[in-house]
Amino acid sequence: MSNTSEAPFSCEVESSVADGVKVTRVLCRGRLINQSAAEVKEIVKPLIPQGGLIEIDLTDVDFLDSSGLGTLVGLKVSAMNEGYCILKLVNLTPRITELLKLTNLMQVFSS
Repeated sequence: MSNTSEAPFSCEVESSVADGVKVTRVLCRGRLINQSAAEVKEIVKPLIPQGGLIEIDLTDVDFLDSSGLGTLVGLKVSAMNEGYCILKLVNLTPRITELLKLTNLMQVFSS
């Protein structure tokens, strides 16, 4: 049964400095799917060269498809290649945690 009153996908960016390290939190809400994955990439990709810690907060993400997962993996690889940027997923729902385990990506995002 589909829920027609689903809220649209959105991202909000918050930045701060903790112990001399820039911390950028990207709070995502809604369904991280093909249509919204590009939005996440457009928001996060320019943050990577700035370095520091980027936390993608998935507390309010109620669904993640293969496009959304692929975008998150691509952003993680970009951050790893940058060398001075750490990208983490935080506040994972049990459903997203299970998806990361099933796809053997949990260890990628825990490093």
